[in-house]
Amino acid sequence: MFQFIKIIFLFLSIIPGLISAQTSVAPAENVLKVKHTNDFTITGDGSAANWMNTTWFTLPRRNETGIDYQTKVKVLYSDSGIYCLYDCEDKKITATLTEDFADLYEEDVVEAFFWPDESVPIYFEYEVSPLNYELPILVPNIKGNFFGWRPWHYEGSRRTKHQTHLRKTGDVAAGWTAEFFIPYALLKPMTKMPPQKGTRWRANFYRIDYDKGTTSWEWQLVHNDSFHDYERFGTIVFD
Repeated sequence: MFQFIKIIFLFLSIIPGLISAQTSVAPAENVLKVKHTNDFTITGDGSAANWMNTTWFTLPRRNETGIDYQTKVKVLYSDSGIYCLYDCEDKKITATLTEDFADLYEEDVVEAFFWPDESVPIYFEYEVSPLNYELPILVPNIKGNFFGWRPWHYEGSRRTKHQTHLRKTGDVAAGWTAEFFIPYALLKPMTKMPPQKGTRWRANFYRIDYDKGTTSWEWQLVHNDSFHDYERFGTIVFD
C-alpha cells in the first residue's frame, strides 16, 4: 500500500510539467515590448531618427558550429504597420537571386514571422535578401503540414516597403542591413487591425548565412529543422 501511495504522489507531481509542456503560451521572459512610432521613410540603413527611440536585441546563433557573426534587430509599430530593422555582420554576401518570391532562404536572408491570432494556425512570413528581393507569404500550418500562399491584389496600401544596404570596409564586405515595413492592410483578416496598446502577438525573427556551410540565428529557439515551429514563437506586446 505504501508503494502504491508513493506512485500516486509521483504521478501527481509530474502532471503540471506535462500540462505546461503541451501549452503554446510563450514564457514571460520571451516577451518583447514594441514601441509606437509615427510613419517614416525606409532607407535600408536604419538612418531614420525614429529608430533612436528603441533598442537593439540580439539574435542568438542556432548552431554552435556555425560562423560567429552578430545579428541585431529593432522593431517598431505605427498606426498603419510594423517596421523591422536587421543589422547583420557578414564577410561574404551570398546572394544571386534577382526576383521576388524566389526561394530566398537558400541564400543569405533575414526573416520575420508574425502570428497575430493564436486561435488559428495561420501566420505571416516575410523574407528579404541582401539584394533587396522579398518573399511575403501567408502560411497555414496544420499539425506541421504547411505551405505558403502569395498575397492577392498585392498593390497600393497592401504592398510592403523594403530597402537593404551593403556595408564594406574598403573593398571587403563587412555586413548588411535590411529595413522593411509590413502594412496591417496586408495582414487582414488574420486579426483585428490595427493593434492597440497592450495587444499581444506571437512572433519570431531569424537570419540565415551561407559563408561556411549554413549558419542560422533565431530570437526564440524552435525545435525542428525549419523555422515553422510556431508554437514556440515568442510574444511581442504593442507598448
